[in-house]
Amino acid sequence: MIVIVGSTNTDMVVKSPRIPAAGETILGGRFLMNPGGKGANQAVAAARLGGEVAFVAKVGDDLFGREATGLFKREGIRTEGVTVDKTEASGVALIMVDKKGENCISVASGANMKLSAKDFAAALKKVGKPTLLLAQLETPITTIAAVAEYAAKNGVPFILNPAPAAKLPSKVFKGISIITPNETETELLTGIKVVDLESAATAAAAFVKKGVKRVVITLGSKGSYVWENGSGQLVKAKKVKAVDTTAAGDVYNGALAVALDEGKSLVEAVTFATAAAAISVTRMGAQASAPYRKEISAKRCASRRKTK
Repeated sequence: MIVIVGSTNTDMVVKSPRIPAAGETILGGRFLMNPGGKGANQAVAAARLGGEVAFVAKVGDDLFGREATGLFKREGIRTEGVTVDKTEASGVALIMVDKKGENCISVASGANMKLSAKDFAAALKKVGKPTLLLAQLETPITTIAAVAEYAAKNGVPFILNPAPAAKLPSKVFKGISIITPNETETELLTGIKVVDLESAATAAAAFVKKGVKRVVITLGSKGSYVWENGSGQLVKAKKVKAVDTTAAGDVYNGALAVALDEGKSLVEAVTFATAAAAISVTRMGAQASAPYRKEISAKRCASRRKTK
């Protein structure tokens, strides 16, 4: 079972021709309200792609929290690890998306920042030992450290998506099986600016020196740089017309977790994750954009027919 530890938010999205500058108002946008949060997005993506998923999170005692928990259940996600905080509201994200699909996001974390190491330990007693762990950085770093420590002690593969970018204690790296930063997060965590494959290799080696076993650096439209066993390679991205990139990274990480949990190699898993993310950016919304397994299979079949 894949256990995902992370955040859940309600996303309030405005899509307009461009993202306004400071102090500027732009009229004529389209409003959408969707379930989101990096952890929840990854959990939904993993479940839709065929993974057996349990989610560990914290919500407020409010309408948003109750609606989110109900949605997880409808997606087939185990929710024993989703607890309610009586003092904080559920997380909310305000998102602006321009006509190119680029976005900017402001998050009120609320109950997400009350998710503790004790909550994680209590959740595992309910759901059992995971076959794989996945987490992000929209919950307290102390909780992520507890996940890493558990993974190291119990021999459980742990994928960390270090987003949003934040500094990490050195002990966390030693529990990470695979880290999946983008270029900005890579520079923050290693001090190395990724501008080409050579610098990506240098950054990946820096992660390994910190204790991480394998590295996947996402490079946007260029693809992903995959580093394992002392060497790296580029897995190219699929060319699509982006509508909304809001949850592409979350779909990618959820898909990566599913593929690895099924026993695929890292390169195979990254290829699968790339295909899932390519579908997600062609749709509006966060969780709403996550594809189902049959969609990826159908897209692959179509691609093979075109090349014949």
